[in-house]
Amino acid sequence: MRDEVDRLVAAWKRERPDLDFSPLEVLSRITRIARHLDIARRNAFADLDTWGFDVLAALRRAGDPYQLSPGQLMQETMVTSGTMTNRLDRLEELGLITRKADPNDGRGSLVKLTKSGMRAVDAAMEDLLTREREFLKSLSKAERAQLAAVLSELAAPFDEQD
Repeated sequence: MRDEVDRLVAAWKRERPDLDFSPLEVLSRITRIARHLDIARRNAFADLDTWGFDVLAALRRAGDPYQLSPGQLMQETMVTSGTMTNRLDRLEELGLITRKADPNDGRGSLVKLTKSGMRAVDAAMEDLLTREREFLKSLSKAERAQLAAVLSELAAPFDEQD
């Protein structure tokens, strides 16, 4: 037995030898890894919360001048308008973003990452990558690439639905 999933599947196979447990062997491991990854991310983003990191990371990925409209941020983070407004209010209070009128759209606004926001999101990303490397340390570079490719294939149909 390599792990807890092997133990669980062996018990189920003993009790229900008529069933194919191969989906459980894959997806239960993904679920267990996801739980540990959630904990690692919460710890890496402790100062920002996951939602704060998501907004700041979207701005950081946008590139110089590190600004997006609230609508673009909603698309990037998949949240509603009201949720985004609350998040932006909180991030602005913390001095991590600024908001200004969009010069190209009199009714719109632009959200911009501040220097403090840049430092916060960069530090959180560095912390996250350190923690995630620990998850993958038992795999070779080739195995990580192969796993990434297989998971990408598995996730693709869900991305098409979003």
